[in-house]
Amino acid sequence: MRKTILLAIFALASFTSFAQIGPGFGIKAGLNYSANGDYFNSAENAYEDPSRNMGYHIGIFGKIGNRLYVRPELVYTKTKSDYDGDKFDMSKLDLPVLVGAKVIGPLHIFAGPAFQYILDTEFEGITTEDVENDFTVGFNFGAGVNLGKFGIDLRYERGFNSNEVNFISTNITDLQPNRVDTRPDQIIVSLSLNL
Repeated sequence: MRKTILLAIFALASFTSFAQIGPGFGIKAGLNYSANGDYFNSAENAYEDPSRNMGYHIGIFGKIGNRLYVRPELVYTKTKSDYDGDKFDMSKLDLPVLVGAKVIGPLHIFAGPAFQYILDTEFEGITTEDVENDFTVGFNFGAGVNLGKFGIDLRYERGFNSNEVNFISTNITDLQPNRVDTRPDQIIVSLSLNL
């Protein structure tokens, strides 16, 4: 019994020693899945064509604090969305300012506002006008695991306010202007490296 307890304590100590400690900065990259409307409908579409709504991101981050921390990030994000069979691409700069806490060992949770600046939008086969607001605000929350200098996190991002882009369809029978809500609504997986 004593050996089992000592082994458990040793395993826990080894596990927590891998947790990333202290402040720092680093780089991050990963994939994002953008949804349009209902996630259940988007999940069905993703099953049929997994790459339809996949995008990517790459950026830098800083971390201030240890058990409780603040983590600002600057990230270039490219998203793809599918609207009625047409592709809508968007490039933006994201600035999440996350507040987090270690839960146990290398596991941590975080949440905070995300400021977005839209760089470019493109709707395949359709002429787009300017996005209503280039600058928007959203919210991130999620959880992650840090093992030494490496980390992985999963988060959800949602925009607070609707942000529309107007477009004119090239379909001659549809002359009405249409709108697409460009508000972020995505699941994001990131890998990070503390430098």
